[in-house]
Amino acid sequence: MSTNGHPSPDAIIVGAGLAGLVAAHELTRAGKRVVILDQENRANLGGQAFWSLGGLFLIDSPEQRRLRVHDSLELARADWATSAGFDREEDHWPRQWAEAYLEFAAGEKRQYLRDLGLRLTPIVGWAERGGSGAAEHGNSVPRFHLTWGTGPEVVRVFREPVEAAETAGLVEFGFRHRVDTLLTESGTVVGVRGRTLAPSHTARGVESNREEVADFELRAPAVIVTTGGIGHNFDLMKKYWPVDRLGEFPDTMLAGVPAHVDGRMLQIAEDAGASLINRDRIWAYTEGIENWNPIWPGHGIRIIPGPSSMWFDAEGNRFPAPNYPGFDTNRTMRTILDTGYDYSWFVLNESIIRKEFALSGSEQNPDITEKDIRITLDRVRSSDAPAPIEAFKKYGSDFVVADSTEELVAGMNARSRGPVIDHDHLVEQIRQRDRQTAHPFSKDAQVQAIHNARAYLGDKIVRAVKPHEILDPEHGPLIAVRLSLLSRKTLGGVETNLDAQVIGAAIGDAAGGGTPIPGLFAAGEVTGFGGGGMHGYNALEGTFLGGCIFSGLRAGRAVANQTGAGASGRGHDASGRGDGDSALPGGERA
Repeated sequence: MSTNGHPSPDAIIVGAGLAGLVAAHELTRAGKRVVILDQENRANLGGQAFWSLGGLFLIDSPEQRRLRVHDSLELARADWATSAGFDREEDHWPRQWAEAYLEFAAGEKRQYLRDLGLRLTPIVGWAERGGSGAAEHGNSVPRFHLTWGTGPEVVRVFREPVEAAETAGLVEFGFRHRVDTLLTESGTVVGVRGRTLAPSHTARGVESNREEVADFELRAPAVIVTTGGIGHNFDLMKKYWPVDRLGEFPDTMLAGVPAHVDGRMLQIAEDAGASLINRDRIWAYTEGIENWNPIWPGHGIRIIPGPSSMWFDAEGNRFPAPNYPGFDTNRTMRTILDTGYDYSWFVLNESIIRKEFALSGSEQNPDITEKDIRITLDRVRSSDAPAPIEAFKKYGSDFVVADSTEELVAGMNARSRGPVIDHDHLVEQIRQRDRQTAHPFSKDAQVQAIHNARAYLGDKIVRAVKPHEILDPEHGPLIAVRLSLLSRKTLGGVETNLDAQVIGAAIGDAAGGGTPIPGLFAAGEVTGFGGGGMHGYNALEGTFLGGCIFSGLRAGRAVANQTGAGASGRGHDASGRGDGDSALPGGERA
């Protein structure tokens, strides 16, 4: 279908997630007219970012300095380089994106978000600590800044100005519009074609219907693809899973993202000539638990643990250093899968779970999400575990709570997907560790790591309990948690230059030498959060929302600059209001 005589927009954005909203915000600030298409309904505006904890990677921030954390761009650059491990010719643009992102995180990022009204909590988290040497993966210092309001607040500060631009006539949403083809003419992308889907009234994150009702076609001087990764498409994950690096793809994988995160636009972009790179760089988590109250199919939640839980394989053998909670995701992933099983166990006690367990996700942290300072302070001071944790202890299929080691191991074996754990072997390993907690020094590397964590004020206050005997009844009851692998992020994808222009696959032999496809841009997770994989092999955390923001910002500004006075040929008054015509087929409004 055509646009039926209505003026063309200056840009079409495919995907109404965070990167798409940021790009739209930048375009409308420049007075451009934008159509945003998404296969889901309006309830899903903001995409995966809404469900996130809202962590943001910042460098040498005021929050760090208040906690006496000495960070610098130089240190962050070194951490990123050793973690990313760039080693391919196609890492040309990812390297440049990484450098540009680090400068953004050390410079404009915090004030850019603050100007939009976003605020941060005072405690900076220490994610992906590495633990295997200064020249290997990991954050040397805490850099995980938690948004006051979590993921919904990150979405809000961009959603509201975009919705204001919608009211002003600069933005039109096409919800339930599924793009199937990028239209090309003489090598230039000139628009999109697809199918409208039947209306859906499902709540955010709930799987929607795929009933097709009509065709549509839209044209614009620029198309920006911001459709996310492959986290709920297990067939694609298995196809590109790096067996050589991480081990065999698991038989059981929980879904950390909704069903609409299907990665289908990657193939559509490739069909239009886009270069896709680093597709084997997949970021899945090792600490997944089944959501007892699921929203989407196979819904899993990630435990964000402190450093004290003991980690055992499916047979009840303690993992070797540095496979500790929160230290090195990919190394521990390989260690788990090398056992021949796809799950593992945390063993801890009530004192540890009260202070050290957090659950990733806005819905699992209602006090911070709802920005209720009283409840948040009560939670920090409380001797009880947070309510969402207590709910998982009570209803979660992965949790065992016991007053004796015999009861604990029996519960673990009842939930086993493999071998039977020997009680005496498991308990002896716990006792060996417990003997190392009587002094402020230890030969047990994990106990040393706990002391190191508590040397950081932020961890001492909210994340790392004082070392003690796990088997001490005063700290009971005992707890075991079965951990499954959890899908989440895609660290490779559409190759782009620093203006977010998509690089053509068939043009140019040298890495990074391909020619951009005129009219086609991409941002967010579909680009591996920038360039086709700016994280390399490992994420330092807090970099996913930030990657969506940074790449969406660059895409929006680049398209605004390239479209000049506006391809629609319409003027806008000082309020930004246009003539109100709909660019959607038949004058349709979503």
